Amino acid sequence: MRVFLDTSAFLAIIDADDDNHAAAKKKWRELILAEAEFFCNNYVLIETFALLQHRFGMTAVNRFSNDVVSFLHIHWIDEAIHQAATSALLAAARKKLSLVDCVSFETMRSLGIKTAFSFDKHFTQQGFNRIPQRRK
Repeated sequence: MRVFLDTSAFLAIIDADDDNHAAAKKKWRELILAEAEFFCNNYVLIETFALLQHRFGMTAVNRFSNDVVSFLHIHWIDEAIHQAATSALLAAARKKLSLVDCVSFETMRSLGIKTAFSFDKHFTQQGFNRIPQRRK
């Protein structure tokens, strides 16, 4: 199984105070046991590093970099994907949709990945399978 990892999943796994922490840890373990292939892009990494540094300090960034990043297939964003994502963001004109989100959608489409490990509803709105499923 190929899974795209979003910043919201990384933060939920790491932050014990996150509302989605228990669900994220459980799904993370399941995916590791299932030998899933993990993908993300450098924009997600930049966003995750910045949030970890701001919330928890450089020790957390160092641990994430050493313990998690090495397991990821990182897709490096080129000008074409950046421009497509920028156009999508501007066309959507939605306050809570970010450039990182749009770059992630473009990345997933270009790599043929259909499943996102994310707590961001925008992935579902874009037609991707989002895990873990939220309880209603």
